[in-house]
Amino acid sequence: MAAEAHAPTASEYIVHHLQHLQNIKQKSIVDFSVINMDSIAVSVILGLLGLFVMWLAARKATSGVPGRFQAAVEMLVEMVDNQAKANIHNAQSRKFIAPLALTVFVWIFLMNAMDMLPVDLLPVLWQHGTGDHHAYLRVVPTADLSTTLGLSCGVLVLCLIYSVKIKGAGGWAHELVTAPFGTSKNPIFAVILGVVNLAMQIIEYVAKTVSHGMRLFGNMYAGELVFMLIALMGGAAAMSLSGVLLPVGHIIAGSIWAIFHILIITLQAFIFMMLTLIYLGQAHEAH
Repeated sequence: MAAEAHAPTASEYIVHHLQHLQNIKQKSIVDFSVINMDSIAVSVILGLLGLFVMWLAARKATSGVPGRFQAAVEMLVEMVDNQAKANIHNAQSRKFIAPLALTVFVWIFLMNAMDMLPVDLLPVLWQHGTGDHHAYLRVVPTADLSTTLGLSCGVLVLCLIYSVKIKGAGGWAHELVTAPFGTSKNPIFAVILGVVNLAMQIIEYVAKTVSHGMRLFGNMYAGELVFMLIALMGGAAAMSLSGVLLPVGHIIAGSIWAIFHILIITLQAFIFMMLTLIYLGQAHEAH
């Protein structure tokens, strides 16, 4: 006689919700052939949505008294532009970097905001749509380390490009072997300092890139886990006959964390944007 189906335990529930929809089964801890299809699909859809919203705002913009939507977008654009001017002193570079910073903020905010949806809403709809009740789906791209590190690596590439563009290939190469400890007239000491300076520069680039991506990932991953724990509280309430206070606690805890999380998703998008501007600003400056 077949064993009766049983409800998943708390650990099984969380582990299931932390699994990605992937192209193949992962064979090892580090496997670059594995692609998280859900993170890519959701991030692309949200990117297109962000572009549509900004296009709609530009299309409906008037020179008269702005409506609420136009006023909100104008405030956002002005805020990003002011931050770009404070960090990027090259007016020509700002023509590209300021819109880039605006795109980064809106895109990351939308990806973070997916955490505000009910934990089981989209995964359950996906399971019913595919007919597979064990199908995986994660809907917060910024809770995926590959997404956040991909974004930070993109910023790193731009920093390298602007370093060469502003300082020249020779000037940047000279900076790599002379900063931060300078050089020496003694050839032997000059070589030693050059190696040390180059190592320090590499460490700085790697540390900035990793911390840039890890900061966003860590905050969103933790927020996702908290929402799962709150969802488990609701599940325990539904399975309990005597747990009268659990449903109330579930609603209160979920509401409080959702309100607080609005600040987190906005703040994390702003921090990522600001660090992008700061790092690109540093690429314009000579040591």
